[in-house]
Amino acid sequence: MPHDTPLISTIVAGLVLAFVFGAAANRLKMPPLVGYLIAGVLVGPFTPGFVANAELATELSEIGVILLMFGVGLHFSLKDLLSVQAVAVPGALLRIAGGTVMGLGLALLMGWSWGGGLVFGLALSVASTVVLLKALQDRHLVDSDRGRIAVGWVIVEDIAMVLALVLIPAFSGIMGGTAQELHDPFVDVVERIFGVELNIWGILGVTVVKLGAFVGFMLVVGRRVIPWILHLTAHTGSRELFRLAVLAIALGVAAGAAYLFGVSLALGAFFAGMILSESELSNRAAQESLPFRDAFAVLFFVAVGMLFDPMILVTHPFEVLGTLFIIIVGKSVLGFFLVIALRRPVGAALTISASLAQIGEFSFILAALGVGLGLMPRDAQSYILAGSIISILVNPLLMFVAEHLRPRLEARIAVNAPIVVPTRVEPELSGAAAPPPEPVEASDERLPTTLNGHAVLIGYGRVGTVVADGLKRQGTPFLLIEDAEKRVAAAHQAGIEVVVGNAASGKALALANVAGARTLLVAIPNAFEAGQAVEQARKVNDKLHIVARAHSDEEDSYLRDLGANEVIMGEREIGLGMLGWTEAEMVQDAQSGARTQAGMDAIAAALKVEPILAPVQPVVTPATDVPPAPVLPDPEAVPAEELEAAIEAAHPAHVIEGAAEPAAVVPALGEMPVEAEDEAAAEPPEGGPQVAPAAYVVAPVVTPQLPLVAEVPTAEDVPVVVPEPEAPQPPPRPKPSGPATSPGAAFNPEVAPVDE
Repeated sequence: MPHDTPLISTIVAGLVLAFVFGAAANRLKMPPLVGYLIAGVLVGPFTPGFVANAELATELSEIGVILLMFGVGLHFSLKDLLSVQAVAVPGALLRIAGGTVMGLGLALLMGWSWGGGLVFGLALSVASTVVLLKALQDRHLVDSDRGRIAVGWVIVEDIAMVLALVLIPAFSGIMGGTAQELHDPFVDVVERIFGVELNIWGILGVTVVKLGAFVGFMLVVGRRVIPWILHLTAHTGSRELFRLAVLAIALGVAAGAAYLFGVSLALGAFFAGMILSESELSNRAAQESLPFRDAFAVLFFVAVGMLFDPMILVTHPFEVLGTLFIIIVGKSVLGFFLVIALRRPVGAALTISASLAQIGEFSFILAALGVGLGLMPRDAQSYILAGSIISILVNPLLMFVAEHLRPRLEARIAVNAPIVVPTRVEPELSGAAAPPPEPVEASDERLPTTLNGHAVLIGYGRVGTVVADGLKRQGTPFLLIEDAEKRVAAAHQAGIEVVVGNAASGKALALANVAGARTLLVAIPNAFEAGQAVEQARKVNDKLHIVARAHSDEEDSYLRDLGANEVIMGEREIGLGMLGWTEAEMVQDAQSGARTQAGMDAIAAALKVEPILAPVQPVVTPATDVPPAPVLPDPEAVPAEELEAAIEAAHPAHVIEGAAEPAAVVPALGEMPVEAEDEAAAEPPEGGPQVAPAAYVVAPVVTPQLPLVAEVPTAEDVPVVVPEPEAPQPPPRPKPSGPATSPGAAFNPEVAPVDE
C-alpha cells in the first residue's frame, strides 16, 4: 500500500484487519477486541510486512476515546456522579496508592530507583477508561449501580492522573531524573501578573484552579449553551446537521478542555455528554454518535497492539509476569476489599474489581514520560505495554468469572448473614428469615423458571411495557428477559418474573424455558439484536410462535428469514391506524353525500375492506287514488329530517313555508296534521312520550271524484312513540387478512397470537 497517503493507509489497514481478526475471534467465542489487538500487532513495527503510522493511529484512536466518553456522559448525569462519590473517591484514591506501592516494590526488586518505581507504580494503578466502558457496555451494566460506581471510579483516577502529569516533571530532579521546565501558558500569565516565579505548590494550585474553572464553566455556561445549540439544530429538521452538531460538540468541547483548561480529552468529552444528558435529545444524540464511536474505538485497540513487541515475552518473562500479577491479581483483590469496606454489595465488589483489572491509555503516557525524564529504563515501557495487552485480553474472562460467581456469593451471603440484635447474634438463619437482597441484585433471576406453555417477552421498554400490561390483563402466564437493571427493577415492582441476561444467549433462553414456551414476543427495537434472539429461540423450539418488531421492509425480511412468524412494523401500523380514523369519517361523509364514490373506493382499497357504496337518494312517488298506507317509524331508516330535505330538493315547488299555493298535504294514517304539529312544536308536552315528527307524502291536488277521508286520526288517537336513536358509532378498524407487514404471506402459527 503506498505511503504517500499515510492517513488513508492507516485507517484502511487498521479497520480491514480489525474486521477480519475480530470476526475470527467472535467465531471462536472470544471477544472481538482480541482480534483488534492482533490486527494492531500485525501492522506494528515489530512484525514483518506493512507498517502503519503509529502516531496517526494513536491520534485517530483519541477520537474513539472522546466519542466513547461522550456517550457515557450522555447516560451519566451529574446526579449519578454525586450519588457514587462516597465510594468512587476514597476507593479510587486508596487503590491508586496501593497499586503504586506494589509497583514500587517490584521496581526496587528489579534494581530501579525509587523515583522510577513511583512512576512505574502509578502507571500500573490506573485503569483504561476505554476497556472498562467496553466491558460494561457489552454486559449492559453502564446504567447499573455497580456500573455507575466503576465509571465514577475511573473518572476519579483520570483526574488524579491529570495532577500526576503536572507533578512528575516538576519533581523529576528530586526523584533522580532529568528536571524538565514546565511550559504552561496559565502559569506564565500568573507569574507575569504577580511578578513572582511560582514553585511546585503554586503550579499545583494553578492546576487545581483550572480544573475547578472547567467544571464551573461547564455547569454555568455549557449547561445552557450546549442544549440550546442541539435544540436549534433539531428544529431545522435536518438529520445530517443534527449528527454534525453532535460530533462538533463532543470533539469541540474535548479539544477546548484540553487546550484551555489542561484536562484530558476524555474528561472534557465526558462532561460535555453529562451536561447534554439533561436534555430530552440525549438519546437521539447517543444514537447518532454510536457508529462513529464504535469505529474509532476499534482504532484505539489497533493502536495499542502496534506498540507491543512480542519478543519481550521471551527476553524478560519474569518481569512481565510480575507486572501482570500486580495488574490482574494485586489490584483486583485490593479493589474488592475496598468496595466491601465501603459497605457495598459483594456483587458490586466483584464487578468493579474485575472491570478495573487492566491498564491503558494513561499508563502509556506515564511510561513515555518516565522514560523521557530518565526515571525509568526503556524496558519498563515494554513491561507496561505487555501488561496492558495481556490484561486487556484477559479482562473479558475476568468479567465472565465475576458475573458467574456473583449470584452464588450473594445467595450464600443472604443465607448465612447473621442478624445482629442488641443482645445476641443468630447465624445460620434460613433464606426466608435472612434480610432480602436488593431487588436489582437479587439472585433468583438466575434460577430457571417453573412456567410451561407460557409467553416469553424480550425487552421492557415503551413497547414491552404495553405488551406486558396486556398480557397481565389477559391472564396469560409470561416472564420477561431484560438486562437493563433500571427496567429489571421496574418489572419487579410490577410483579413480573424476570430473567436477567442477554436474550441472544443460550443461558438466558434456558432459564426462561423457551423450549417449553408457546409464544415469544420480541419487543426490543434493534433488529440485529432481535434477530440473534429469534435465531437462538427458533433453534431451541421449532414450534414456538415468534412475534417481532421492525422499522423497515429489510428488517422485516431479515427477521422472518431467521424464524419470526409475524413481524409488526411500527410505521406501517401507525399509517393503518390513521386510515382507520379516515374510514370512520368516510362512512359519515357517505351518509351525508359529502364524499364521492371514487374517493371511498380508494380508501377502502387502502384499508383492504369491502367497497362502501354511497347511499341512494329516496325516490318520492306521487300519491294515486289509493289511500296512503300507514307509515310506521323504522329505527334503521333514514331520519325524517334528511328525508324532508331530500323531498324538498326533489320538489322545490312544494315547500310548506313561503309557498304561494301549497299542495294538498294528506297526513298518513297515524300521523299528526299540520296544524296539530305546529301546535305541538310550539308547546311541547312535559314528561309525556316523545312524539315523532310527521312523515308527509306530497301529492298533486286530488279530483272531486276522490272519496275524501271523513276523519283524520290525530296524535291523541294513535300516539307514536319513537325509540331514541343510537348515536352512530365509527366502524371497527378492519384487520388485514395476513400480517400487516407482508400481505399475502403464509401465516399458520401453532398458537393463536396474543392480541396486543
